[in-house]
Amino acid sequence: MPRRNRPRRDETRGDVSRAFRPVDVVQTYAGGRWTVRVLRGNSEGKVYTCPGCQQQLASSLPHVVVWPMDRLGDVTDRRHWHTSCWQARDRRPPQGSWR
Repeated sequence: MPRRNRPRRDETRGDVSRAFRPVDVVQTYAGGRWTVRVLRGNSEGKVYTCPGCQQQLASSLPHVVVWPMDRLGDVTDRRHWHTSCWQARDRRPPQGSWR
């Protein structure tokens, strides 16, 4: 009997849409709780300034967005960080006026 190579059409497949949604994680830093969202990058063409190193950060690069946990709806408190700068925030605190 020949082997069946085609997948069965009646098999249900998992929902993969959840794999592409950003996931928010709560982390502690400087005595507060912060919401951290990992972004894969996009083609918007925006440029941000990383508070960790004061260098430009293109929105096309993978990075993290961080904001205080107590201000979920206030987008003015959101900051875009290089992932490595956010991971080194204890050794190299943010520069400038953000805290």
